[in-house]
Amino acid sequence: MCRHTLSAITAAGLLCAGVPLLSCSSSRTHESTGEYVDDSAITTKVKAAILEDPALKSLQISVTTYKGVVQLSGFVDSKAMVDRAAEVAGKVSGVREVKNDLIVK
Repeated sequence: MCRHTLSAITAAGLLCAGVPLLSCSSSRTHESTGEYVDDSAITTKVKAAILEDPALKSLQISVTTYKGVVQLSGFVDSKAMVDRAAEVAGKVSGVREVKNDLIVK
């Protein structure tokens, strides 16, 4: 094989090897695999913390996490419960911000 052909094959191989790595990086609208796993762990911890709180454990509060930002949604009985849920979620390790969309019924 000529030297130029070998260089082209090597360059193509390196390019193909790097393409899967690009899919693991994050963007503004897409999480990397690592971020998704971290967010799943945060969601689980927040749900557990809410269930452990005597004032909140019987309520149906939905929790989602994206890039460390936790969103709470659902219905609660009072403004105090809205505030308590945000406080509990905010104390969980890894939570950067809490978006509280809980509604008082």
